[in-house]
Amino acid sequence: QVQLVESGGGLVQPGGSLRLSCAASGFIFGDNAMSWYRQAPGKGREFVATITSAGGTKTYADSVKGRFTISRDNAKNTVYLQMNSLKPEDTAVYYCNAGYLQPKYDHWGQGTQVTVSS
Repeated sequence: QVQLVESGGGLVQPGGSLRLSCAASGFIFGDNAMSWYRQAPGKGREFVATITSAGGTKTYADSVKGRFTISRDNAKNTVYLQMNSLKPEDTAVYYCNAGYLQPKYDHWGQGTQVTVSS
């Protein structure tokens, strides 16, 4: 059974930083690209960043390019999202899923709330 457990969210001031983690299980982590998505209040879920299985290729949404960095540790079955220079418009619930640019699994974790506010 696929399990995705996101953590690391919180309340941060504009310009601040957070590091999100997603612990995955129930599939062969090292064989899969992984992605981050987010859903802001009243909006649909949107793509944020993706990383290939070995970590060699990373792709970002234009809205986060240059501010966010996706990485992974295949020994720990964990994908990370380092978020710097946060803006109020980054406020959302952040989710991870397997797959490159689009989610592989219908099952989603509970997400982690990121709130950027002064």
